[in-house]
Amino acid sequence: MSSAGHCSGPAAVMPASGRKTVALVGPPNAGKTTLFNALTGLRQKIANFPGITVEHHTGVARLPNGREIDLIDLPGVYSLEPRSEDERVTRDALEGAIPGIPKPDAVLLILDATNLGRHLMLAAQVLSEGLPTLVVLNMADDLANRSGKVDPEKLAQQLDAPVALVSASRGEGLEVVREYLAGQFAVPKPVELPILQDVPKCRQWSAKVASHAGYQAPAPPLWTRRLDQVFLHPVGGPLVFLAVVILVFQLMFSAAQPLMDGVEALISASGAWVAAYLPAVWWRDLLVEGVWGGVGAVVVFLPQILLLFLFIGVLEDSGYLARAALIADRTMAKVGLQGKSFIPLLSAYACAVPAIMATRTIENQRDRIATILIAPFMTCSARLPVYALIIAAFIPERPLLGPLVGTRAAALLGLYLLGFLAAVLTAKLLKSSILKSDRTPFMLEMPPYRWPTLRSLGLRLWDRALAFLRRAGTVILAVTVVLWVLAHVPFKDGKAPPIEESVAGTLGRTIEPVIAPMGFNWKIGIGLLTSLAAREVIVGTLGTIYGIEGDVEGEGGSGALQKAIQADLSPAGAVALLVFFAFAMQCMSTSAVVRRETGGWKWPLLQFGYMTGLAYVGALVAYHLVRGMS
Repeated sequence: MSSAGHCSGPAAVMPASGRKTVALVGPPNAGKTTLFNALTGLRQKIANFPGITVEHHTGVARLPNGREIDLIDLPGVYSLEPRSEDERVTRDALEGAIPGIPKPDAVLLILDATNLGRHLMLAAQVLSEGLPTLVVLNMADDLANRSGKVDPEKLAQQLDAPVALVSASRGEGLEVVREYLAGQFAVPKPVELPILQDVPKCRQWSAKVASHAGYQAPAPPLWTRRLDQVFLHPVGGPLVFLAVVILVFQLMFSAAQPLMDGVEALISASGAWVAAYLPAVWWRDLLVEGVWGGVGAVVVFLPQILLLFLFIGVLEDSGYLARAALIADRTMAKVGLQGKSFIPLLSAYACAVPAIMATRTIENQRDRIATILIAPFMTCSARLPVYALIIAAFIPERPLLGPLVGTRAAALLGLYLLGFLAAVLTAKLLKSSILKSDRTPFMLEMPPYRWPTLRSLGLRLWDRALAFLRRAGTVILAVTVVLWVLAHVPFKDGKAPPIEESVAGTLGRTIEPVIAPMGFNWKIGIGLLTSLAAREVIVGTLGTIYGIEGDVEGEGGSGALQKAIQADLSPAGAVALLVFFAFAMQCMSTSAVVRRETGGWKWPLLQFGYMTGLAYVGALVAYHLVRGMS
């Protein structure tokens, strides 16, 4: 077998003028994004295709000859037949049929070398597009370690296209890919390919090509089979998953606390420095009370959020996510959904917006809409600052199941389960009424288990941290600044009024009769209004309000904010607030994405009304139950 990095096929010198565009195409779990990250580093960005919410990555690769080339990472697909939104977008992008997106000058077709027999079916369709194509056989190290083999030269002869054998995760063979990108792309000669609609002929063609290329499928790893005996067990599998989730929740409070203390100390010190060196004018109060008090109250929870993203990243990169989807398929079937709904719902624990975009892989339209409608019930990272603040303020940390699980982690887990149960029951309601349909068979490719790479996880956390800080520096900053202004007008005798008599206070007192039955006062009311922009904004809002009132002076930081909230909320009111945020929509960006995905306002308005009503009733019941027990 040729060594990793072998490449056969035409390559010449790229013309000196013009920047080329190359599309990355490949099936899920083939390492396409890993290769994209390796080629572009941090010179990349995330965007949506014009007019649709399908997401793609674009980046710039620096080549050995000093030139640069644009790379576009298309959605992972098994086929170019447009059964799903991902497949339609990938096909249209290759044909140059998407306005605003240039037709690629060439294609990097990334296939899993350990699963070549199946993935060659996609190669037939991509090569039929007639674009210059480098076939990248990824995971060469895994192929060799498991006694598999393939002859890249013979495969190149069969496909009449250059073939490179690489390991993107280890960086092996990437210099050959860069050399190809630096060359002049040669249009492949016509090759006899099967009719794309004829699946049996396509499979026969794939088997023939693989056989002539000396392909020998690798043996399944012994430890993968042994792990699957545990993780896919109908009883043991869910128990293992639950144990891992509980451990992560505990780490989110214990391991993240020192990092949170460090971030909090930095914010407090910088705020004090700004206050000390600026003159005593109104805009100093705006910076200290609005920016540092409001934005800083949210930024302090960044370590906890990154721990959550790290957990999801390990699940995905290790190959466990596919197993979790298979286990979840049994539960999904009971509520009328399928295992394909699990992956979008799991990603909703990070953010509902990309989760709703991820539903485009679901072929059944009614299943897709049902998944979109229940996705916001999953506890996204924007709820985490709210949960962490209230739980830390009202629940003392005590061992619950020995030293591994404490009361705060248990409370957080309970809120996650509450959102999940609401999603499941709502799905059952939808699929037995307005979205009733026949069950679609669930098919999923099981990748072997792999160790997640530090580079991949690091890039993921870096992207998420930047996204969170960007949101804190835009949406949250804008809301807190506007809130600070509204809390200081109208002036009376040249002075700002008491906050309860300001415009902001008036808004809060106006809705107070509606929210008082849940145990909320006008300050919480202001937070509920501002959190419509983004759920976590309520933390910044309360930080700004209490900062203006002087309730967080002296100590500063989240500890003082917790004490200020304790003075305004009873334990029953705190539970009601947690339940309200577990059910409420409270995210206009999610509603906007739902509108674009469903093509109108019908479903987002139904979703917002249903979730808001459920949140109000749930919070009302929780308040009176806890109040009656105390």
